Amino acid sequence: MARSATILLVEDDPDDAWLVCKAAQKTLLGIPVFVVPNGQEAVRYLKGEGPYADRRAYPLPDIVLLDLDIPVLNGFEVLRWMREQPRLKRLPVVVLTGSIEDSDAARAYEAGANSYIIKPTDYRQLIETVRNLGDFWLGSALLPEAGPQ
Repeated sequence: MARSATILLVEDDPDDAWLVCKAAQKTLLGIPVFVVPNGQEAVRYLKGEGPYADRRAYPLPDIVLLDLDIPVLNGFEVLRWMREQPRLKRLPVVVLTGSIEDSDAARAYEAGANSYIIKPTDYRQLIETVRNLGDFWLGSALLPEAGPQ
């Protein structure tokens, strides 16, 4: 049985969210991916407000995959807000975006992103990207728990 870990995906495009979730199912050994469609919902989730108040149902994530071009609060605003929160300051945030602008990457890193990845357009590449993200950021959570021998 895999150790518990959780991913929060902040993505407004339902097709992209579905593809990332499918790639995670294939590669991350049942680690759940919770999806919110905009920056305001991401903040509510991370604060544990409203429908996200039950931390057993909506656990604090171990990593956030954050699109930049999202409604209400954009990814930069969410990232800056997160880095101002003592509980979230060190939570890994991987920007997973369609933006190929060097200036967006620089702004994301300045705002506190841990990594900046351009969304692959090919599903096989997306699977490999998600696998690599999991290996790097959730490596120990992907290993089977050591049980009685």
